Amino acid sequence: MSPRPECRYTGMNTLVLDISISLDGFITAAGQTPDQPLGQGGERLHDWVGTDAGRDVLNDGIGRLGAVITGRRNYDDSVPWWGADGPSGPARRPVFVLTHEAPEESPENGVYTFVTGGIEDAFAQAAAAAGDGAVCVMGGADVARQYLAAGLVDEISLHVVPVLFGDGTPLFDRATTAHVELEAVSTNQTDAATHLTYRVVR
Repeated sequence: MSPRPECRYTGMNTLVLDISISLDGFITAAGQTPDQPLGQGGERLHDWVGTDAGRDVLNDGIGRLGAVITGRRNYDDSVPWWGADGPSGPARRPVFVLTHEAPEESPENGVYTFVTGGIEDAFAQAAAAAGDGAVCVMGGADVARQYLAAGLVDEISLHVVPVLFGDGTPLFDRATTAHVELEAVSTNQTDAATHLTYRVVR
């Protein structure tokens, strides 16, 4: 399973921050290693994907997905699971990886484009590739915060897992110095996670 498999949307032509999170606000547990990029026990965040309700959520999201933006660390951690197809699997949605320098190697016939021009350049390329689909920002935390601080996020989709990590990588740690007003769009309560979608109020 991918360390970060999820992307789910309610709208089209939108930039959506989409990620699993513990109830106390962490997107990884503590004790990250190359073999456990989500930390000790961090895979708990994605147990919901293996449930019937979770698969419905995931498939619904992939159906609306046009393109993905992610950071280099998340790519490096996840590509052993993603392979050439990326996080959307057989749907093969294009993935734009923010990086300072493209890697020397990447999966043959992969869906990946490496972007060195910053977050706005990555968004422009992803939007062009997405057509009428949504663009998903799926980590890591630093990339998510950059998009929030720049005011580019249209929706926030959180998969809130009933677990307290106590430590790890916080998602919203000083993401922006200004208040970000949100409007509730949908709530989908399941046993494994509560799926919340908010629209950013401009």
